[in-house]
Amino acid sequence: MNIAFIPVRCGSKSIPFKNIKEFCEKPLVYWNLEALENSQNIDKIFVATDCEEIKNVVNSFNFLKVEVYDRDKENATDSASTESVMLEFINKQDFKDSDLFFLVQATSPLTQTKDFDEALERLKNEDADSLLTCIRTKRFFWDKDANPINYDFHNRPRRQDFDGLFMENGAFYINTVFNIKKDKNRLSGKISIHEMQEFTAVEIDEEDDWLIAEKMMYKYILSKRKTNIKIKLFLSDVDGTLTDAGMYYGENGEEFKKFNTHDGKGFELLRKAGIKTGIITSENTRIVANRAKKLKVDFLYQGLEYKGKLDIAKEICKKLKISLDEVAYIGDDINCKELLSHVGIAACPANALDEIKNISNIIKLSKSGGEGAVREFVEFILGNIIK
Repeated sequence: MNIAFIPVRCGSKSIPFKNIKEFCEKPLVYWNLEALENSQNIDKIFVATDCEEIKNVVNSFNFLKVEVYDRDKENATDSASTESVMLEFINKQDFKDSDLFFLVQATSPLTQTKDFDEALERLKNEDADSLLTCIRTKRFFWDKDANPINYDFHNRPRRQDFDGLFMENGAFYINTVFNIKKDKNRLSGKISIHEMQEFTAVEIDEEDDWLIAEKMMYKYILSKRKTNIKIKLFLSDVDGTLTDAGMYYGENGEEFKKFNTHDGKGFELLRKAGIKTGIITSENTRIVANRAKKLKVDFLYQGLEYKGKLDIAKEICKKLKISLDEVAYIGDDINCKELLSHVGIAACPANALDEIKNISNIIKLSKSGGEGAVREFVEFILGNIIK
């Protein structure tokens, strides 16, 4: 069995509650959990915390492999080592000695699923006992006595001819349960190195690290996700999205809404692609119920007197056993903002409020609500989805 373990504490002095502070629109700890959840090589994921707030946030992600472990208070102090909480946890479990243990650091959010998978393959191919992650640096180093460490300054090499050095980036470590118990260390025996991309060198300890890491995340990872969409559920708002936001009344007080037939075809295309569909709206009308029936949506939630749209989406995800990352949502108004900020891919019609258009990484569609915006979003998804 392959076990991932992420230790997180409440008590960060440089950045209070940094492990659940919003990083690129998600709590910091989310990013490693997402990458691990998406790895077919990881069987179980444990988040070790002493903090009720962190525990609640982690549970709210609804990841299928993730469990929270309540770490002992004495191993959550500033002076406690990571090894101490690792050993505490392992000694309370019924793991096999041969099980592989991935120690993963939440402060390295730029780690991707492929890093865990490739590192595991390297560990096995090199028949190593343990593994650490590094980046390759081609900087020249000197000691405190002004002696060069890794080059001859009389014969300065060109960058392209210089192998450089490996620098530990602290992203994650792999070892067996047996070795960790025996050596009381995250590394032991024959050690292998998994080389990660240079931008992963940043570890979040200070505010400046946070700013740099966010820029790296958007540039190297999130900007590329539009071509790597894996969506299992499509959700839509109604007024201003499936409709033009107009309110139409007949002489006898009848209420009408204007829908677009092209959007209806979009729902049909999603259904044929095997993607579940749903409508979530704050209003409660027979008009929407009739339209939902015509569209053959799998889920219809109206009214929402006691729950927000994000809570409803989480309920649906739980039923389908999927994560919010596998959800696409289109909305246009303030009551859509929270859900738009948490799904895997979000979009808004051209007539959406500016506050919605300013959500990070949201897709701003060229068509307005009721004029085919939903169909435009559907075609984008179907044109980029991973088969």
